[in-house]
Amino acid sequence: MVTLKRSLGLRSVVLFGLAYLAPMIVLGTFGVLAMKTNGTVPTGYLLALVALLFTAMSYGKMSARFPVAGSAYTYTRRAIDSRVGFLVGWAVLLDYFFLPMVIWLIGAAFLSAKFPGVPNWMWIVGFIVITSILNVIGIKAAANANLLLMIFQILVLAIFVALSLRHVFHTGGAGALLSSTPFLNPRTTISGVSAGAALAAYSFLGFDAITTLTEETIEPRKTIPRAILLVLLIGGGIFLVVTYSTQLVHPGGSFADTSSAAFTIARTIGGDLFSSLFLAGLVVTQFASGLAAQTSVARLLYAMGRDSVFPKRIFGYLHPRFHTPAINVLLAGVVGLIALKLSVATSTSFINFGAFSAFTCVNLCVIAMFIRQQREHGPSQRVVAHVVFPAIGAVVDVYLLLHLDGKAKLLGVTWLACGVLYLTYLTRGFRRPPPEIDVVED
Repeated sequence: MVTLKRSLGLRSVVLFGLAYLAPMIVLGTFGVLAMKTNGTVPTGYLLALVALLFTAMSYGKMSARFPVAGSAYTYTRRAIDSRVGFLVGWAVLLDYFFLPMVIWLIGAAFLSAKFPGVPNWMWIVGFIVITSILNVIGIKAAANANLLLMIFQILVLAIFVALSLRHVFHTGGAGALLSSTPFLNPRTTISGVSAGAALAAYSFLGFDAITTLTEETIEPRKTIPRAILLVLLIGGGIFLVVTYSTQLVHPGGSFADTSSAAFTIARTIGGDLFSSLFLAGLVVTQFASGLAAQTSVARLLYAMGRDSVFPKRIFGYLHPRFHTPAINVLLAGVVGLIALKLSVATSTSFINFGAFSAFTCVNLCVIAMFIRQQREHGPSQRVVAHVVFPAIGAVVDVYLLLHLDGKAKLLGVTWLACGVLYLTYLTRGFRRPPPEIDVVED
């Protein structure tokens, strides 16, 4: 039997997770978060980081318990119920569908700021057409592309932070470099920071993707949990440093265009030359991320079509020449056109609805496994780690979910309702087990 080869160590897994995070995205959403938090973006990221640490610990426990691919879907299916697991997989689909759209929307916003004479819709359509063509013909990035992209992103971010601090030093002196204003100001509110944290969680999406490498990782029961925490902490550290220095340059949350605020700041601190380098870095990052995200959703839909979860003739179709799920690629592109009518804040919230739903269920899985072990093996002393911490993570995830954009919550609930109806159809009124969805991120 052919199996996946275990060849990945801790460093390789952590690099994959950080590449999936795409650290430059922190600047892509800075303006929106600054407006939401009333100029305290670092506080929003700090709250999101603390909240997700509890969830990360739960992911670590579940990946050690079930060292197979499938992430939240697999954990929920095995620890709670197959029907609940199906709905978690269904919720994850919301992430997959809207992630390419958000990536293209952010890239278009920054290009529009640089070239105001070109309509925004042209950039969005351009992204969709180019990435769809490349994905249909089957272009694949080299294995080291993620590492090179990470190096480029970190370089641009390091220059951005250095120029920001230099700008603050020249305008306010050395004392201005250490300030509590980016974390707390007279306009700071709990609701504002919570709403910002709910959006800031978008930047962290990907730490959970590490669990899909379980079957290719050496000693996964030890390596995966450590890698999850490392990715979250390293990524969170980068986000806090970048947003702190950026918020020093521009106190408050008022911008002419929140979608491209970081580009305006880049021009302020580094002139036209650096703003061009910054734009190039962000657009390259967005383009590469868009390719990967569209590929992921196309492959997920293909797997579901092949397994007859969706109509096999359509979703299980492969192009006879390119051997790619061409119909699914085009479908992802069509969904991306919704970006023409959405803002960055609203579209980001759509993704976070599915993510927070999955995060909540993973926390509940840890509690469910603890209760099961209590029944089978007697009392345990691990109540804090296996009940208290996951319960805190679940409560925080639900709290952040409730602070998402109203349109996102409406869409999310509607999406889940459709999932229940579809599950009822697939199981013939719940008279037979639901089909399995193999949620794999490539």
